[in-house]
Amino acid sequence: MPELPEVETIARKLTVEVQGRTITDVDVLWQRTVDRPSVPAFKDALTNTSVDRVWRRGKFLVMNLNTAQSLLVHLRMSGSFSIQPAGSGQPLWTGRHAGTNDRVHKHARLRLELDNEDWLVYVDPRKFGRFYLVDDPQELVGALGPEPMGPAFTVQTLHANLASRRGEIKRLLLNQHFIAGLGNIYVSEALWQAGIHPRRSAGSLSEGEAHRLHHAIRDVLAQGIRNGGTSLEDRQYVYPDGGTGNHQNHLNVYDRAGETCPRCGYMLERIVQGQRSTYLCPVCQPDPDVS
Repeated sequence: MPELPEVETIARKLTVEVQGRTITDVDVLWQRTVDRPSVPAFKDALTNTSVDRVWRRGKFLVMNLNTAQSLLVHLRMSGSFSIQPAGSGQPLWTGRHAGTNDRVHKHARLRLELDNEDWLVYVDPRKFGRFYLVDDPQELVGALGPEPMGPAFTVQTLHANLASRRGEIKRLLLNQHFIAGLGNIYVSEALWQAGIHPRRSAGSLSEGEAHRLHHAIRDVLAQGIRNGGTSLEDRQYVYPDGGTGNHQNHLNVYDRAGETCPRCGYMLERIVQGQRSTYLCPVCQPDPDVS
């Protein structure tokens, strides 16, 4: 699932492609891609609106429209955007939309035609992603935790918020109501950088450990953004122009079980927490249950 660096990268690229453009047509190819409002109302309200701003909140893409409404997109596990230039014959487009001669990707779920005749196409093989057209983005993102790259996320607030928590630190960091935008890749990387075992009780972290964790979270996210996000072998995260991120070449522990730790040289391990894989170094991140 795309995490903060991937969604931020997509938002920046879509800013170039769609900000200031008018949506001239809306083509919903799989009805459940639209969460709200109804598909007919969605198409009617979105057609002939212009995109004033593209930005990110947590893992949501947000497009502010000139109608004062906002289009929010959650990519979930396999969603991505692709630009189909006007008159394009790209080999990517492998099917045909029923009743037309348009060439459409077999996993396309929704298309927005822009006033330059390009199509912004939403592709989602697993069909989990959703579009929301709302009057106020806060109805979807208002309950999210602080942005980890923002001013509200400080060492002091992190330590204070950890103090009353008894659950495992890794699971807490994945909770979007606690902190927005983090996922499995960057949490594993941050905990390794901070030297904290993923199973540690969140409330057991000292102020010094909270300081290390705060720095590590910001650092791994900044690196991920600089490297254009992480594109794994499944290629489910790609840019709108078809390009891929480079951060997979800079990961220290994620998906590297059996390889050597970049810091101490010991063999990296994989454990399972809440049905998710976690990667760690048992030397750099001592297990709290092992005396």
